[in-house]
Order: sequence, then structure tokens, then C-alpha cells
Amino acid sequence: SGRPSAYLVGLGVSWFRAPFVIDRRAPGTRGHARAPAISPLEDYAAALMARTGDDRIVTIPNAISLIRLCLIPVFVWLLLSRHDRRSAMYLLTALGGTDWIDGWIARHFDQGSTLGKVLDPVADRLLLAAGIGAILIDGSVPRWLGIVVVTREIVISIAVVTIAALGARRIDVQWAGKAQTMGWMMVFPLFLASRCGFGWSPYADDVAWILAVPTLAFMLYATVTYVPIARRALAEGRAGRHMVAAS
Repeated sequence: SGRPSAYLVGLGVSWFRAPFVIDRRAPGTRGHARAPAISPLEDYAAALMARTGDDRIVTIPNAISLIRLCLIPVFVWLLLSRHDRRSAMYLLTALGGTDWIDGWIARHFDQGSTLGKVLDPVADRLLLAAGIGAILIDGSVPRWLGIVVVTREIVISIAVVTIAALGARRIDVQWAGKAQTMGWMMVFPLFLASRCGFGWSPYADDVAWILAVPTLAFMLYATVTYVPIARRALAEGRAGRHMVAAS
């Protein structure tokens, strides 16, 4: 199930192979009696690809999440430096779509991993915080709505880091949290589209508000239910550490 992504990594490593090749022939050997030359990068790639199950690093969903992270600055640059709302709107829509795509691939092709369970929500929160912050500066979204969403993402991010430092076990993303993220990834591109001068721009604003109402409800539910989940994760994490220390 990891072969497509493993093949891509191997292909990329091959570009860097020549400058780093180590000749593993024994001293004084000549002719055809030589071991194949292998580069350190190939050794490292092979070690990554040898990982299986939840320990895998090289997977297609993880690559998509990494690409999403790398394109966040591009979105900010398009919107605030180039003042190109249309291109920024198209990119934000595509980035929101990849959030669904990587999850679908992980579920249907057994590409799930522990790293992916951390990387995906981190990419989501950074995209929401940075993306919505840029849209706020641009003035394409109602100020109160943007501030509420960005503040919520910042508070949740700080809470996740804090309880992890206190010894909590990792908290998986809840369905309501995923639903509100997907909702915002439709709402905010529509707010941008409403300022892009399309023939359908006036309708985009109406659709954005229609979708914003249930998304706000999902956000409130996810925030409220996060408190007992976080407390339970902290208690279980500390109990596990005490058991390990006692043994």
C-alpha cells in the first residue's frame, strides 16, 4: 500500500545519487568483483520506506499535508503582496480540498500513520490561522467572524501544546472538529469570491453565510467537547507514566 509513495521518494533520491555515492569495493579489487555503490541518501530512504503500519513516515497523505503546509505562505503572498484575490481564492479552495483527499487516501488505501494524525491537524490549524488572518487583513471577511475563528484556533493550539507538555496522551481529531474545518474551507473561499468581481460574486456572499451558520455550530460543539476529552487524555497520560515508573 505504500509502494506509490515509496517509488516517488526513491525516484527523487536518484537525482542526488551521483554526488554522494560511496564505493564499497574492498581495497585492491578490480574488474567485475565490486559491490554495488550505494549512497547515504538511498540508505536513509530505504530505512524510511521499510517502516510499516502506524510507524510509516513516507505516505501519500503525509506528502499532501506537507505540500499544504508549504503552500500557506504562497497564499498569503498572493493575497497581501500581489493583491490577487482570484488566484488566492483558487489556491485556498484547492488547499481545502486536499484536506479531504489525504483523509480519503489514508482510509481507503491503508495509508494511515501516527505522523499523519499529527501532521494533518497541524496543517489544518496553520492554514486556518494564517489564511483567515490574511483574509482579515485584506478585508474580505466580516471582522468579527474572522477574529472568532482565528482566536479559537490559537487557543486550541496552545491548549494542545500545554497538555502535551504536562504528559497527556495524543488526542485524535474529533468528527466535529473535522467538520468545522471543512466548513471553513468552503466559507472563507466564498467570502473571497464575493470580492473578486465574478458575475456570481453577490451569490457567493449569501452562500458563505448559509454555510457559516452550521459551521459555527460545529465549532462551538467541538470546542465544548474538547474540554472533557483533554482532561481525560491528561489523566490517562499521567497514569501511564506512573505505571511505567512503578515497573
